[in-house]
Amino acid sequence: MITFLGQCVQNFITAAKYTFKGNITFKSVVSQAAKIGFDSLGICLLIVIISSSVIALQVAKQFLLSGADDYIGGFLGIALIREIAPGFAALAMGARAGTAITAQIANMKVTSQVDAMEVLGVNSVGYYFAPRIIAGAFSCLFVVILAEFLGILGGMVVSYYSIDLHPNRYMNSVWLMLVTKDIYISLFKGFVFGGIIATVSSTVGYNTVGGAKNVGDSTTKSAILCTVYLLVADLIIDFLFYTSDILSQI
Repeated sequence: MITFLGQCVQNFITAAKYTFKGNITFKSVVSQAAKIGFDSLGICLLIVIISSSVIALQVAKQFLLSGADDYIGGFLGIALIREIAPGFAALAMGARAGTAITAQIANMKVTSQVDAMEVLGVNSVGYYFAPRIIAGAFSCLFVVILAEFLGILGGMVVSYYSIDLHPNRYMNSVWLMLVTKDIYISLFKGFVFGGIIATVSSTVGYNTVGGAKNVGDSTTKSAILCTVYLLVADLIIDFLFYTSDILSQI
């Protein structure tokens, strides 16, 4: 794991240098963004909407019985913005787009297409990694924005039909309890998670050797590693940004 993390960092630095030298084109980034973001949009939004709706359904009755139904929207909004939307959307994108990235690069690696690029004098790491990392970061960011918006609406619909909570009371609770910092951190998570997905998936694919069987093994490994690194990154980000708030309240 430590060796692989070092490879990911090294490949990310190489891709960053390749980008700052102006070697990538806007067209290549847009093409990768369509494959990573748009192709994963449906499953990401579906998972977040269903998750937020289930949580709203579970807590609505309990909040109503305790007389705290005015806080349902705020509670769901905080859970959705801080964790559910960026976390679930990134995990779904890693399973959908991350494995696709790994399979594509791994297939090129085992068929010697990557070696051919090196022979031509092209930096293969920068060429394959840079557009995918940039596209992954911004695609995940925009997917998270849509997921948060639709997740809150989904919770509002469930609350209305389950306990007859008026939408105005629901949305007032959301705006009262959410703070700007939560939104900024959520967007930052989406940006970082997208970069992690692209970097990890590309590295696994680039390290693939052998034949078709190894390509399949690499896609499985990519899904597992993306999940692990996303959860670790989520923990680190929450620790860095929310620990000071917790300590100040003690």
